[in-house]
Amino acid sequence: MPENGSAGTDTAAIELTDPEDVKLVTLARSARARTQATEGAAVRDTDGRTYAASTVELPTLRLTAVQAAVAAAVSSGAEGLEAAVVVSDTPLLREACVSAVRDMSPDAVIFRADPSGTVREDLR
Repeated sequence: MPENGSAGTDTAAIELTDPEDVKLVTLARSARARTQATEGAAVRDTDGRTYAASTVELPTLRLTAVQAAVAAAVSSGAEGLEAAVVVSDTPLLREACVSAVRDMSPDAVIFRADPSGTVREDLR
């Protein structure tokens, strides 16, 4: 499925060259740190607006950070996504994260970064 990147391995870092992608990593790290959550995520819509969220773990509602960020984008009127970032200790992107992004934009890039902000995986 991945075209570029290290696809699930934590041995190689991927350097982001687009400042807007770097901004997403910063937003996702901040969302995770702010709530001490398992994951933090940020998405950028096709108008350039950004949305950040962390994992939601309530007794009756569970969302990955990406699902929560996508929900924020959709509820704000976003019609598509350009990119998404998830920051997590988990060494692989969860299917629920990928599906949430792909539901809106099949071609959006998805980056997975470790808690330090080092990008370890990209799916295109």
